Amino acid sequence: MDKKLIALLACPVCKGELKLDREKNELVCFADAMAFPIREGIPVMLAAEARTLTTDERLDKDYRRS
Repeated sequence: MDKKLIALLACPVCKGELKLDREKNELVCFADAMAFPIREGIPVMLAAEARTLTTDERLDKDYRRS
C-alpha cells in the first residue's frame, strides 16, 4: 500500500493512527488493539472485520515499529 494513503487513513473506532503490517497485510491500531485486513489492495475498515491483537503483539516493540 502507498504510504501517502496510509497517512490519510485513521482507525474507524478511535480515529487514531494506523500502522501497516506488511507481513500480515493489515492496518493496525495499537490504541484499540485491532488489526484491519487489507484484501486485494483495499483496506477493510470495519470494526466487525478487524481482529484483536494478541497480548504478544501489543507488547512487542518491534511489531509496533513496523
